[in-house]
Amino acid sequence: MKGIGVLLSGGGTNLQAIIDTIEHGNIAADINLVLSDRPDAYGLIRAEKRGIPAYCINRKKFKDAGSFNEAILEKLTAHHVEYIVLAGYLSILSPKLVECYRNKIINIHPSLIPAFCGKGYYGDKVHQAVLDYGVKLTGATVHFVDEGTDTGPIIFQKAVEVLPDDTVETLSRRVLAVEHELLPKAVALLVQDRLKVSGRKVILKSSGMMSNS
Repeated sequence: MKGIGVLLSGGGTNLQAIIDTIEHGNIAADINLVLSDRPDAYGLIRAEKRGIPAYCINRKKFKDAGSFNEAILEKLTAHHVEYIVLAGYLSILSPKLVECYRNKIINIHPSLIPAFCGKGYYGDKVHQAVLDYGVKLTGATVHFVDEGTDTGPIIFQKAVEVLPDDTVETLSRRVLAVEHELLPKAVALLVQDRLKVSGRKVILKSSGMMSNS
């Protein structure tokens, strides 16, 4: 069975969505490791409840970003992680780590990229920016991770209507529901090697074209 590593910084509801999808037999992989950059992340507890190895690698404990990312890479290697899912992970992965897992790292972002993304756009800050701008549609995006911030090729997107009386809380709940739909779907295809990157486009390969690698 192929091995997934999930990196998170918060409550881990997207992790839970992946766990549930695996348990229903719809993702052909195991979660070998959950890592957080925050010791109080509830996602670590979710993992422990399922018997999944869970660790905090706290950025503040390292002298620089290089040593921090080396520690992450060591854990990923030790737990035989083949694919990485960023599920609300707020630290930046190093170019070396990205290169080691080229086209095998995906991220979920709570907007329709390229809108409301990039440096400084995360969590509720995204939803507040959406409301402040007055757009009528937002949504969620699953994309591959490259060396930039929210700049990798897009796998899936789904729109969410912004209602006139929305608050950050109400909007975030509806966007999160879409995240829980899109991310497990993308993970299932990722571990089957059915997502082919061609330039900035992601092409879905048919099941009959799956790689044996």
